[in-house]
Amino acid sequence: MTTFTYDALSARVVFGPGAAVTRLPAEIDTLGAQRILLIAGASELTLARELSAPFADRITATFSAVRPHVPIEVADSAREAAAGADLILCVGGGSTTGTAKAVALTTGLPIVAVPTTYAGSEVTPVWGLTEDGRKTTGTDPVVLPRTVVYDPDLTLTLPASLSVASGLNAMAHCVEAFWAPRRNPVSSAVAADAIRHLAVGLPAIAADPGDEQARADLLLGAYLAGSAFAVAGSGLHHKICHVLGGAFDLPHAETHAIVLPYVLALNAPNALDASSRIASALGNDDPVRGLHELGSKLGVPAGLRALGLSENDPQSVVDDILALAPADNPTPVTRDGLQNLLRAAWAGTAPTKGEG
Repeated sequence: MTTFTYDALSARVVFGPGAAVTRLPAEIDTLGAQRILLIAGASELTLARELSAPFADRITATFSAVRPHVPIEVADSAREAAAGADLILCVGGGSTTGTAKAVALTTGLPIVAVPTTYAGSEVTPVWGLTEDGRKTTGTDPVVLPRTVVYDPDLTLTLPASLSVASGLNAMAHCVEAFWAPRRNPVSSAVAADAIRHLAVGLPAIAADPGDEQARADLLLGAYLAGSAFAVAGSGLHHKICHVLGGAFDLPHAETHAIVLPYVLALNAPNALDASSRIASALGNDDPVRGLHELGSKLGVPAGLRALGLSENDPQSVVDDILALAPADNPTPVTRDGLQNLLRAAWAGTAPTKGEG
């Protein structure tokens, strides 16, 4: 008999084309916000101001100095900007949501999130901060946004290359949910459905970035992926990417997109049910090959070296990754295995099952 624990996370989700325009003001009113801190990166600031125009008189401060991996000095500045606020409204991608979470972590302020990418962070209680080249992550229900407004229309202008990287980052949430520490039948079912939406939407967006149905598929897939990840937790893949991202200030989505097939290759021989379900959702008999080929066709950079890393850079953080590697990873994580995985991910060679 199957036994498991499933923690349903309480967040209100509003999904639909145009929802950020037609539904956001009412969602703000529902929470009774009167003094709002608006967080948006420089590239989303105009959009954020347009969306908040109906309640502009309640925007008491705006913070736009968003940076990837949320450096501690950025978090401190954003927290100062939150003085006197009773709600945080964040409009943007994962870095923007991460900045809002950093504020909520110390202030307890509720968050309303309006995602413009496929990061999925908006439906997880996971926070991350970087200090002195080291990224620290944690989980706290206080950082889980109270309301998320998903509007596929807001993703139509996201360049195809960024859409692909962000969508494959969402794919990483799905794949890892199958073997993460708190995995369960519910999160696995959600993850499998998310993979199906992402596998359909990603090639379609690469062919036509203006495909509205594909945008909706990707955004729905990203929501489901984030939901599965939020419940199941993070495993080896995310530990690797967080260490690399914090140490070398790498682009978050691209790093996940490159590393994912290699972690799947390592775990697949000892996670047969997960591999079978991932393969079915991808529509490919070999999930490792299928995932790598999908990334290659979509233009994912050929290895970590394409992000500017030297061959020795990944090897220099092996100890940091080993210290975080989950004890129940399907394939035991060894120094040699991790070094081999990082070499292959750096070079961009085709991964094979059991590699590492």
